[in-house]
Amino acid sequence: MKKIAIMLVILVCAASAMAENKSIHIDGSSTLFPLTEAVAEEFGKKQADVKVMVGVSGTGGGFKKFMAGEIDIVDASRAIKPEEVTLAKKNKITYAEVPVAMDGITVVVNSKNTWVDYLTVEELKKIWSPDSQVKTWKEVRSTWPDKAIKLYGPGTDSGTFDYFTEAINGKARASRSDYTKSEDDNILVQGIEGDEGSLGYFGYSYYVANQKRLKLVPIKNKTVVTPSEKTILEGSYSPLSRPLFIYVSKTALKRDEVKNFMMFYLEKASQLSKEVGFVPLKDSRYAQATKDLKKVMP
Repeated sequence: MKKIAIMLVILVCAASAMAENKSIHIDGSSTLFPLTEAVAEEFGKKQADVKVMVGVSGTGGGFKKFMAGEIDIVDASRAIKPEEVTLAKKNKITYAEVPVAMDGITVVVNSKNTWVDYLTVEELKKIWSPDSQVKTWKEVRSTWPDKAIKLYGPGTDSGTFDYFTEAINGKARASRSDYTKSEDDNILVQGIEGDEGSLGYFGYSYYVANQKRLKLVPIKNKTVVTPSEKTILEGSYSPLSRPLFIYVSKTALKRDEVKNFMMFYLEKASQLSKEVGFVPLKDSRYAQATKDLKKVMP
């Protein structure tokens, strides 16, 4: 009986270890979260024995965990930085970069805002530059009311913050700091919705999901352009159109559940991107991404 009991304990422990291994840990971009979460939910219907956990700590926060070997996949709303590449080499972390969708960083104001018809890139820089002294809407454009601006934007671990500041201010991470920050875009939506003088920015999908609660602001670079599936994909929504990526550890790709998840992601990305408010890549890009990923799979 004692031997049988010992064998049962061993079998239970082995089963527990197998169950623990059948999990996938993802973290990173709050912008990309809706798409990865949607893929994870659909994947769970196909492979119920695999637990996919998706966190939101911002692109930078996700890369920190990735480089420490704490997660399998990073959601990224920007490309990996040179210093992150260096850290990966130092920590012997090898990875594959996989494009999954297009996005347009979207500028929004409160739904009761009646004066903003569009903003120029220069006006955005005037508002968001590190040395900005803008406190009211009238200081942005003289015909606008002398009403205080309340700013909302991503935190400094956000890839959206990195991309926006480089596109608008000319240098990544160069920004005024006196604004309400959050890595959770839902908190930004709530803040902008509750303040008539507000202005903020985040990924297009969060605007699509909350368009009845917010007012979209077209951007004028050479011409006035509103973000949409067409303008984001063709790049005419400039300079705020950008690709979104996931980065997967090659060590993690040795596990069947991670391989299957990655293939499933690329298979479903086009359909699910549209459903959650992203702009899907062209079919040829998904086909190439799948081909490239298969080359690095063990």
